[in-house]
Amino acid sequence: MGRSHECDNPEWVKTLPQCSEPAFDITVSSREIDSEVRRRIRCGEPLYNIDVELIRRLVPDLILTQSHCEVCAVTPGDVERSGDCLASARMLAVSASTVDEVFASITQIAEALDLRQRARELVECERAKLAALCARTRKFPRSAVAVLEWTDPVFPMSNWGPQLVDAANGELALGNNGQHSSAIPSDQLRDADPEYLVIAPCGYNLERTRRELPVLENYPWWRELRAVRTGKVAFADGNLYFNRAGMTVVRTAEILTEILHGLVTGQRSEGRDWCWLKDVVSAS
Repeated sequence: MGRSHECDNPEWVKTLPQCSEPAFDITVSSREIDSEVRRRIRCGEPLYNIDVELIRRLVPDLILTQSHCEVCAVTPGDVERSGDCLASARMLAVSASTVDEVFASITQIAEALDLRQRARELVECERAKLAALCARTRKFPRSAVAVLEWTDPVFPMSNWGPQLVDAANGELALGNNGQHSSAIPSDQLRDADPEYLVIAPCGYNLERTRRELPVLENYPWWRELRAVRTGKVAFADGNLYFNRAGMTVVRTAEILTEILHGLVTGQRSEGRDWCWLKDVVSAS
C-alpha cells in the first residue's frame, strides 16, 4: 500500500505512495553526508522523516522496517519516534549480515503475510541460481578485488558482500564477511592494491556513483593503484545491487562475474548497472 523513499524494485513499486524521506540534504558530497550522519547519531536526531499522516490514511496491517543498520534505511526506532498513531499496525524488523540471513528475511516477511510456500519456492530458486553461478565461475582464475561502499571516508564492503565476491570467484582484498562495514584509513586501500576495484557507494545509483570520480582522484595515491593503471576499475549501482539485502543479491554476484571474468549471465548489465573507469573519464 505504501513504500519508503528507497523502495524502487520492482519498477511498479514506485507507483505507490512514498511514506518516508531523508531528514537532511543528501545531494551534498560524500564527506558532508558522512559528517552529518555521524552528527545526527551523536545528537539523537533522526536520519529519516516518516509521513505519519499518510500511513494513517493507508491503514496498513503490517509495517516493514530493518534493524541491521541505523543509517541505511528506516529503523524501528524511526517508527517509534513518530508516535503511537501507528500502534494499530504490526511491525516487523528484519536484519541480515549474510546471504543465508537475507534469504531468512524473505521467509520472515512471507510468514508475516501467510505466504510461506511462495517464499520457500522463491528462496530455493535463488539458491539454485547462486550455486549454478559458483559452479561456472570456478573455471576462471581468482583475482584480488576490493568493493567500496563509500568513498570519503573509505568503507570496504562487508556483511554479505564477501560471499558474493566469492561466488564470482574473486579474492576479497578488503572487508569482513558477516560483519558490519566500517571506515578504514584510505591508505589501506593503497596498500591492498587490488587487481580489480569496484566503486558502489551505499544509496548511490550508477549516475551518482560516476560523480565520485573526483573524490577518488583527490587521493594522492589514486593513479598509482594497479586497478587504475590497468583500467580495471568499475563504477556500479550500489543502491539497487551491492548494498541491498534483498532480491538482488544473486544479481549482484552475476554483475561481479561480468566485471571480473566477462561472463554474462542473462542480460548484459555493462552500461546499465555498471561501467568501466574509462567510460566515466570519457564522459567527464
